Amino acid sequence: MPQAPATQPLIEVLSGRRQAVPPLWMMRQAGRYLPEYRELRAKAGSFLDLCFTPDYAAEVTLQPIRRFNFDAAIIFSDILVIPYALGRAVRFEAGEGPRLDPLATPEEIATLATRADFAKLEPVYEALRRVRRELAPEIALIGFCGAPWTVATYMVAGQGTPDQAPARMLAYRHPDAFAKIIDILVENSIQHLVGQIRAGADCVQLFDTWAGVLPPREFARWSIEPARRIVAGVRKQVPDAKVIGFPRGAGGQLPAYVEQTAVDAVSIDWATEPAMIRERVQPRTAVQGNLDPLALIAGGAALDRAIDDVLENFGKGRLIFNLGHGILPETPIAHVEQMVQRVRAYRG
Repeated sequence: MPQAPATQPLIEVLSGRRQAVPPLWMMRQAGRYLPEYRELRAKAGSFLDLCFTPDYAAEVTLQPIRRFNFDAAIIFSDILVIPYALGRAVRFEAGEGPRLDPLATPEEIATLATRADFAKLEPVYEALRRVRRELAPEIALIGFCGAPWTVATYMVAGQGTPDQAPARMLAYRHPDAFAKIIDILVENSIQHLVGQIRAGADCVQLFDTWAGVLPPREFARWSIEPARRIVAGVRKQVPDAKVIGFPRGAGGQLPAYVEQTAVDAVSIDWATEPAMIRERVQPRTAVQGNLDPLALIAGGAALDRAIDDVLENFGKGRLIFNLGHGILPETPIAHVEQMVQRVRAYRG
């Protein structure tokens, strides 16, 4: 008799089935807090070489799974691979983050290619195929891309800024030109996410890291509407595709985001008001989050309390336990082990 396929707790939650023990993973779980990552990062040379060498990217993706047996692996890549595939110069300066050639005027935006060279992203898909072959079948594999608003903020400024003011100003002064960037990113993000699903990703996440700097009208136009188009576009090609949205800092605008985008889960940061999520968000979709990464650094009783707060606030509904943003490099490995043990002991 053929064996029934293994169930994946994370996909079960995304499919509408609450789990007594919430599935657990961490954003940026493959990263600098792990000595084995630091060793491979030094061997790879540049950050982009690490992302675009399938052997390296697959190995880095699997490192935290070997240590912690999380319920999901997220492919090691970056949100700026789409601008790179669109022909923009993308580089990573040590200690300074990404650098791009800025698109600061409508004239510069007019030079932007409309279709990415997806051959440049083939190493990402090959890394996904390799990881899926090595992962235990019950562990989900997550693909991702940056949301158009967040990716556009880096493309306009050429780098990260404290509040992404250059992109916000361009969107006010030249909304049609800015919309061209967004439209190009929407269409190419759809294809990139579909490519990841076809390469073995069980679900995908849309990272809108800078959504929280937008006022409500702009949030609706530049965060919600592009996300809605991407979710619909992915499902047009992969009807049962599971999508997690992460509009970081969205706060009171989360119910509108969830309703209008039709995501299967929404990731929330640690400052989000719990009662609002329980009453207006969790009845509609799964919630992912939302441990403060600083609590994970603190450890001890403070970490236990913070974990218990997340479980108490959201554990009675559909929950994917995660951080409210990425794990920080100085996080002690023992504290991650403490978190995993405490979450796995929960029986909601």
